[in-house]
Amino acid sequence: MNRTNVTIKTFSRDETAEAGRKLGRLLEAGDVVCLSGDIGTGKTVFTGGIAEGLGISGYITSPTFTIVNEYEGRIPFYHFDVYRINDPDEMFEIGFEEYIDGRGVVVIEWADVIKDILPREHIWVEISKDLKGDYNIRNITIEFRGEKYQQIADSLEP
Repeated sequence: MNRTNVTIKTFSRDETAEAGRKLGRLLEAGDVVCLSGDIGTGKTVFTGGIAEGLGISGYITSPTFTIVNEYEGRIPFYHFDVYRINDPDEMFEIGFEEYIDGRGVVVIEWADVIKDILPREHIWVEISKDLKGDYNIRNITIEFRGEKYQQIADSLEP
């Protein structure tokens, strides 16, 4: 499987959202973006940027208690937060396979919780705080897993 990494360093909340916007503008129906990182690293800020890139206005909230929020933009956007999932099989109870069927863009926060049921090809985003300096600095590593995403990877290269 093709794998290409792009690393982005951001210095503010706005820059983290902008990194998400750039990715969101390139996404199409059927794309799956998986987010990983500690609490407070900016997963929801990055997701809000993706939503803006998809033409969605308004505040994006993390669906921690509802598991998924649905939004309409240029294509449907499905925002999952699987932090509270105890077993990946719980995802099938809420119709997970219907969300990843290709009608919209799926973004999954805490994706490592359900890594065993993720589609083979997806975009993996790891966000971490730069602990050496300013609290606002983030390292965002985007790994494009699969040939399907090579063109997006090429478009995001610095």
